[in-house]
Amino acid sequence: MRLGFHASHEQIDPARLLDDVQHAERAGFDMAMCSDHISPWGSRQGHSGYAWAWLGAALASTDLELGCVCAPGQRYHPAVVAQKIATLAQMFPGRFWTALGSGEASNEHITGDRWPPKEVRTRRLEECVDVISRLLDGEEVSHDGLVTVDRARLWDLPETRPRLVGPAVSVASAARVAAWSDGLVTINQPVDTLRDVVAAYRDAGGRGPCALQVHLSWAPTEAEAEAVALDQWRTNVFPEPVNWDTETVEGFDVMAQHVGIDAVRGAVEVSADLAWHRDRIAELAAVGFDDVYLHHVGQDQRPFIDAFGEHVLPALRG
Repeated sequence: MRLGFHASHEQIDPARLLDDVQHAERAGFDMAMCSDHISPWGSRQGHSGYAWAWLGAALASTDLELGCVCAPGQRYHPAVVAQKIATLAQMFPGRFWTALGSGEASNEHITGDRWPPKEVRTRRLEECVDVISRLLDGEEVSHDGLVTVDRARLWDLPETRPRLVGPAVSVASAARVAAWSDGLVTINQPVDTLRDVVAAYRDAGGRGPCALQVHLSWAPTEAEAEAVALDQWRTNVFPEPVNWDTETVEGFDVMAQHVGIDAVRGAVEVSADLAWHRDRIAELAAVGFDDVYLHHVGQDQRPFIDAFGEHVLPALRG
């Protein structure tokens, strides 16, 4: 099991986040991943730098493997996504992967195009994956469907094709992405749910590593850990389709006004006890995950990086 750092662009400005990922490497994290948003989930988070510019700087200034969750098809044309992937993979061989998802309206509505129903978004994603895969294989691609591509070609290709990973939270999504993905990435949920998600992916022929992103909140006291989680993650507790279809930060803020700590604890592993976090991460990882990315939902990452680098990562490896 490898242990990674999650870089949350919605919560931290890109210059500071670059310092954070460099700090995480020095503290002993094996790898990192990041989000790719144009707006945060709530106004209290308050940031959203351009992930792809940041990734170039992060890859150049660390030796970490990095990944990014990206939604092709509306905000990004799939040929442009393929070019971004190929360029980073060519410059940093074997160190970059991309998870391709169907997106959220909060990021995609900016184009002014209609936000499609979920099934249409999933079929659009699958078309985009096919286009991106063929471009990464060196083909010239034309396509006319839910996305349109006219004679696209990548002129600079990596020697080793980077992994295209399937993000999935539900059993149905895990089984569906298994048809095309080189790995699975999901988020912390009840152990039985995670077990079903991994089984669905593997039973459908899913190949490659399974990765888990764990949202957590740690602070020296329980009250501080709860306060951080409530402040920063109360807008992120809503299930589908609300999280998919809400378009604005203001909308998430209004919905979150009445969210309490119990609801946040359903989405975030909250404790002041480092040993508790160690045991909980181990419990979740034992379901069948090769890689685990830790996301402290606070905006000040330094104490978390230092504490987990000294006390949690070595214990999990030992």
